[in-house]
Amino acid sequence: MVQQHIQQYINGEWMDSSNKSTIDVINPATEEVFAQVAAGSAEDVDKAVHAAKNAFRSFSKTTAKERMDLLQRIIDVYESRKDDFITTISNELGATLFLSEKVHYVSGLEHFKQAKQQLETYSFEEKQGNTIIRKEAIGVSGLITPWNFPTNQTVIKIAGALAAGSTVVLKPSELTPISAVILAEVLHEAGVPKGVFNLVNGYGHSVGHAISGHPDIDFVSFTGSNETGKKISIRAAETVKKVALELGGKSPMIILDDFDMAKAAKIALSNVTFNCGQVCTLASRIFIPSHKETEFLQALKEMYDSYVVGLPTDKSTRIGPVISAKQFDRVQYYIEKGIEEGATLFLGGTGKPAGLETGYFVKPTIFTNVQNNMTIAQEEIFGPVMSVMTYESIDEALEMANDTIYGLAGYVLGNNPETVKYVANEIRAGKISINGGATDYSAPFGGYKQSGIGRECGVYGMEEYLEVKAVLGFT
Repeated sequence: MVQQHIQQYINGEWMDSSNKSTIDVINPATEEVFAQVAAGSAEDVDKAVHAAKNAFRSFSKTTAKERMDLLQRIIDVYESRKDDFITTISNELGATLFLSEKVHYVSGLEHFKQAKQQLETYSFEEKQGNTIIRKEAIGVSGLITPWNFPTNQTVIKIAGALAAGSTVVLKPSELTPISAVILAEVLHEAGVPKGVFNLVNGYGHSVGHAISGHPDIDFVSFTGSNETGKKISIRAAETVKKVALELGGKSPMIILDDFDMAKAAKIALSNVTFNCGQVCTLASRIFIPSHKETEFLQALKEMYDSYVVGLPTDKSTRIGPVISAKQFDRVQYYIEKGIEEGATLFLGGTGKPAGLETGYFVKPTIFTNVQNNMTIAQEEIFGPVMSVMTYESIDEALEMANDTIYGLAGYVLGNNPETVKYVANEIRAGKISINGGATDYSAPFGGYKQSGIGRECGVYGMEEYLEVKAVLGFT
């Protein structure tokens, strides 16, 4: 039975969309429609912005303690909907049930918890001589979120905005909108005041376009492709609104020669197949010392078959499908391009894995003999495709690692603390992981260069939703 979610959540209630058209939500493992949402319009956005603007007057004046209490209620209700989140994310994204629970569900929960925790000690006002420095909520925030992490990337923004005292109009991806519907239900049940949170489903060219150019939206936070990010920046500039962008990546993983190659292979393969490779921080470029390449590749080959591609509901599956037919074709194009440009296909390749004719399943693919100027080494693929490159010196590895328009993330595997620190400091990216370091929900997340503008997560993320005011002449 197809789920129907054809209303928008505006000013604390579900209401009919001004546009009667609907969007089919496809299960990427079955290629079947499992839900429908409203295809919203600029009129819907205008209603949502009006509600958010009215609500801002009172919500922005709430105390940190009041917002902490609100966040705790949200956390409680979010936890009660755990099974709904897990099932929905598996259906709309194609993530395995394990990944839906341990990553997608958990990450949303942790961002709400982190937002509450940071309010316990954060100072919104401080004295500097005879001047008071105040940090005040920025206003109405337009949030445009991607499909690859339908709770994580959405809650990062919502939690930061609510903690700061800003009101919200959210447009989730039309590919994974049902998680956002559940989030709206969570916020409603938790007692978020009317107009503070608003959800408008729809396409980017209509709803996203209206958000980015609306004169009463003060801040736009977008996560997605570079192409769309540029369009949003241009549109937002017409009303001189603040913009934060979390865009693409082509992240390097530099493996030092003192690191265990079997362990390195496991970390590298786990990274490139995580979420079926649909991760902006994906370590898609692996740099290995030339004299260690054979050992590293052999380790990859030995564990490759354990990364089973299959149905998300099968407990033996480690890798589900990519999100859509369009994304499947994109991954196939890049695999073909790698072969065409002379890289060596080591494992994987084009087409679907045996026995998986239905669904957007791809083969995890590893290329060797990759040159850093090849298309597969420079462009974001957003699929489980690894490019292995060799180096003779650490500085050569760093030169290749930084030879990209992106700077979102980087990875270092090594045992010598001084060398590891040197490499981590020299990679031009916003987030560096050492030896598979654990997730830190309080750490700032964002990119250098064309990977974006601004930061998310923790205090840094909350401050994107704040304006700084200087009040002079205090005695």
